[in-house]
Amino acid sequence: MKFLIVGLGNAGNEYTHTRHNIGFDVVNAFVQKHSGKFSTGRLAYVAEVKWKGKMFICICPTTYMNLSGTAVKYWMDKEKIAIGNILVITDDVSLPLNKMRLRPSGSDGGHNGLKSVEASLASRDYPRLRFGIGNDYPKGLQSDYVLGKWRKEEEPLVKLKIEKAVEVIESFATRGLSLTMNDVNSAEYSV
Repeated sequence: MKFLIVGLGNAGNEYTHTRHNIGFDVVNAFVQKHSGKFSTGRLAYVAEVKWKGKMFICICPTTYMNLSGTAVKYWMDKEKIAIGNILVITDDVSLPLNKMRLRPSGSDGGHNGLKSVEASLASRDYPRLRFGIGNDYPKGLQSDYVLGKWRKEEEPLVKLKIEKAVEVIESFATRGLSLTMNDVNSAEYSV
């Protein structure tokens, strides 16, 4: 069983640990927990993790958010991974900070990374984990908000949710999408 775990974000130090890069942070946490190591691969930072008889190809695309799909398609084809065994992790302004949403398919919700993945795969039918980042910004300042760093008071909850998101990846691979969705989609996280 092989899985492609994709964290959406932007490469570059100025984007490190911003709201928009939460996908990178979750995938990094998963790789670290399972003693993997990232190397620079084609179109992405790549790490292989073996866990419970399963192989996880973990990528953080280096293409910038708007071209994430190019990296997803390349690694999916190279590793011969079925579309149902992909999990794309992304930020979502339409979900509050205390929520995550796991779906087997769906719209891009205006997210440029998901738009790119959908275009490259020619499908909306790939699993995605949406990590709520909230929408506490003045009108017209969404871009500044998503590219901004977490507020001090948000950090403990973000840390907890990253740990929970790592458990979602593990559950997705071992228990399957439906059971994992039941747990994730009804949960509200707090510290």
